Amino acid sequence: MALDRWIALVLLGICLVYGYTAFFTMDEGLAPFARRNPVWPSTFPKVLSVFGVVASLLILLGVEKGEEKVGDIDYRRLHEYKLGQALILLGLMVVYALCLRPVGFLLSTSLFLLIGSFVLGERKWLLMLVISLSATFIVWYLVQEVLGIYMRPLPMFITQLIGA
Repeated sequence: MALDRWIALVLLGICLVYGYTAFFTMDEGLAPFARRNPVWPSTFPKVLSVFGVVASLLILLGVEKGEEKVGDIDYRRLHEYKLGQALILLGLMVVYALCLRPVGFLLSTSLFLLIGSFVLGERKWLLMLVISLSATFIVWYLVQEVLGIYMRPLPMFITQLIGA
């Protein structure tokens, strides 16, 4: 069996367990008033699990197969791909997640976007800086002010100094 089908089989198992959890166990602890809502906390996981099962089955059954295109991934030639960039980005994501609370959203997200774009090959520093700062501020503003979800914007020691 090809690599894509093995991956689809693993994803099918994950989606089935996720779907079972979403359909049968997530809504047991809901308060009585929440049971009358049209959208429950399990609505998105239910939809996501159904889409995952359908997509995995399509790959397992080979429905999407056609001719092999030039851009298709060949698992026998994985050493020729840029795995170093992918591994660095994965490590950068882990560092970002660990730094999010102590360093603050604005600084950690800006640095993540800046370093991530550098790893991917962008070398226009001014453009990277403007995009990373503006995108970070816009996301922070939308989440903090529009949605009302608190995200620590500054490093922890600064917020402790100013008493926020």
